[in-house]
Amino acid sequence: MSDHYYSRTPGVAHDRHIRQATLRGFAFRFVTDAGVFSKSNVDFGSRLLIETMDVPLDAEVLDVGCGYGPIGLAAARLAPKGRVTMIDINERAVELAKENAALNGISNVDIRQSDLFEAVRGRSFDVVLTNPPIRAGKSIVHRILRKAGRCSFRAGRCGSLSRRSKARHPRKRS
Repeated sequence: MSDHYYSRTPGVAHDRHIRQATLRGFAFRFVTDAGVFSKSNVDFGSRLLIETMDVPLDAEVLDVGCGYGPIGLAAARLAPKGRVTMIDINERAVELAKENAALNGISNVDIRQSDLFEAVRGRSFDVVLTNPPIRAGKSIVHRILRKAGRCSFRAGRCGSLSRRSKARHPRKRS
């Protein structure tokens, strides 16, 4: 099997870079690397989700498939009194997300390696965000979206992206 950004342990050689981005008015620096999604820049779909996500100041947020961290870290800036849990199957992405949280001075995050929702079983969230890995195939994307819909919501929202990179409006959950 070849390496993909949704592989648990990418075998591709490292190619680290520092990228800068402004998201929701906040300046970020991101360390990126080969073997993670959109290593060259924050992709259009992620930017669209970030610009349209509704994150209350004290929200408990889950970022599914966090990659090197742009969505979850932007959510953490929007929820300074809340907490963002960021999960990804890719061990390299998880390490980069931790490094980027520290690089950007963001401490209200919990970043974990997880195969889908394994590491957050039994937890509840106000907001669940994902830019699903379309290249992983329909079955994986559908599993992510189905399981996100089954998350225990405290009165929250679920936001995701479609294949055409149009933000889905978050649905109020009860």
